[in-house]
Amino acid sequence: MPVYEYKALDSAGKDVKGIIDAESEAQARTKLRSAGTYPVSIKRSKGRTRGAGRKGSGIGFFERVRPEEVLVFTRQLATLVGAGIPLVPALSSLIEQTSNAALQRVIAEIRENVNEGSTLTKALSNHPKLFSSIYVNMIRAGEASGSLDVVLERLAEFGEKQQVLQARLQAALIYPIIMAVIGAGILFILVTYVVPNVTQVFSEMGKVLPWPTRFLIDLSGFLKLYWWLVLGGLALLIYGFRYLISLPFGRSAWDLFKLKFPVIGTVVRKVLLARFASTLGSLLNSSVELMASMNIVKTLIDNVHVAAVIEEAMDNVEKGNSMTVALSQSQWFPPMYVQMIAVGEQSGNLEGMLEKVAASYEREVETAILGMTSLIEPIMIVGMGVAVGFVVLSILLPIFEMNQMVG
Repeated sequence: MPVYEYKALDSAGKDVKGIIDAESEAQARTKLRSAGTYPVSIKRSKGRTRGAGRKGSGIGFFERVRPEEVLVFTRQLATLVGAGIPLVPALSSLIEQTSNAALQRVIAEIRENVNEGSTLTKALSNHPKLFSSIYVNMIRAGEASGSLDVVLERLAEFGEKQQVLQARLQAALIYPIIMAVIGAGILFILVTYVVPNVTQVFSEMGKVLPWPTRFLIDLSGFLKLYWWLVLGGLALLIYGFRYLISLPFGRSAWDLFKLKFPVIGTVVRKVLLARFASTLGSLLNSSVELMASMNIVKTLIDNVHVAAVIEEAMDNVEKGNSMTVALSQSQWFPPMYVQMIAVGEQSGNLEGMLEKVAASYEREVETAILGMTSLIEPIMIVGMGVAVGFVVLSILLPIFEMNQMVG
């Protein structure tokens, strides 16, 4: 059934918009009027013009679907399918419950594809911007094993864990970044506007000033005249850095730096290890084959050095050996981590052991983030104190010299 996008007025005269199923535009108008709304404009959804076999996001350039909304969709679909509701009616119900028009169109496309005989896996794979490879592969395993509701529930739990982990990292970095921006702004105003008014008296005296004062006066004059050059240089530096890490050797060096940098490196390593265990465990629990699971995990690990270890572990598995051989030879996988995975392999319960490892490392990530934050804050405070202290000292030194001359 075609899908139409509409704009209408409700009984209170407020604007409402959404999508509606109808055989024709006239039927869509009739449905809207019977629902107590007055249609202003109706047009057929462009998402359906692609056809069932073509890939597309169904999302406009200025539209956005948040990961949280995809998680809600997954959780609701799991509940409906678990209650025994057929897939097409379940998707129809979710279209009505979803407030995001872009996501509504995507769900409508998925439902139409399924209604035309496509599998849910194939329908989801037409929207790679919303549904990742791990999502699609877990759904494929769920459809093949007849446990789609269980897999959907696991997907929702997995997505929520990943979001919590990401939110912790972002929250840990937001405060230092805000402090750095505010501190840099205060120092800039202090040096370019406040300092010149104070140091002008010293310059007019014609006496030799201490080097900190001379440096501060020169810096103040330079920033006041050439602040745009500083911003341009900073932008060029950022662009050059981004270009450098897009190259293979630059990316390798940057990833190694992140792994080895004091304090931050510890957090990065624990996050990667938690993601590896959590993702691989979720895939194996959903009956995805081991090699396919490891290949998906390798693409999700955002570090070339750790990904290379996973690739070596895949080669070992292909040869009939244990994956822990490659992991144990890497400096990025701790001995206890590898030992727990080895126990899981030997006992035939690798997915269960991976989930335990993931839970353990997620707790360690939280502890490491708290430790990193507690260390960054005093360092930034000391740095700001040193900068402000230098400015104050540069101003006070000539005053002390004047007092000595008068005395």
